[in-house]
Amino acid sequence: MDAHLLKELQHISSSMFAKNFFGVFHGSISAKIDIHAFVINKKETILDEVRNDGFIRLTSNTKRDYRWKDASPDSEIHLQIYKHLPNAKYISYTMPPYATAYSFDHSVVTPKDYYGYDVLKEVHVYEPGNYDTWEQRAPHEISNYFKNNKNHLLLIKGFGLISYDRDLLEMAKKAAILENSCRLLTIQNMNK
Repeated sequence: MDAHLLKELQHISSSMFAKNFFGVFHGSISAKIDIHAFVINKKETILDEVRNDGFIRLTSNTKRDYRWKDASPDSEIHLQIYKHLPNAKYISYTMPPYATAYSFDHSVVTPKDYYGYDVLKEVHVYEPGNYDTWEQRAPHEISNYFKNNKNHLLLIKGFGLISYDRDLLEMAKKAAILENSCRLLTIQNMNK
């Protein structure tokens, strides 16, 4: 695996962990390395200061082998996004606390802060429906949402945030802006 790419993923992963976007053993980050392969964190990897051996290379054009069992449980979501969105180079699944909490009571996030408004305008909250079947439906519903919308962020009610982009820093920046906007909206609502 490309050492520079892994270093970038480690840096962003550590930053997102510090912001509480990833939990202990919760969340995922990946990078497409060719048309049929991507690297993703392994399951049960703590995404703060993750080492090179905390990532695994998966291929989509071969039979599922032992590596899929060692990889993040979110691997199928990442695979479906990479298969259907050629512009996706990086993907993350995070659970930013303010954005996720905001998703419980709102169907759309309309930022009132400058950066949120300027960069995001608004972010719709996706209703996953029945949580009992969400794990099976999620890979296809998420990739279909992205195929049919130009948004690179998908805030899923009670589940978290799926983000993708061609640029790793841009992906992390948009997730951080959304979280900050939701934090400010929450503070504003508390002060009413």
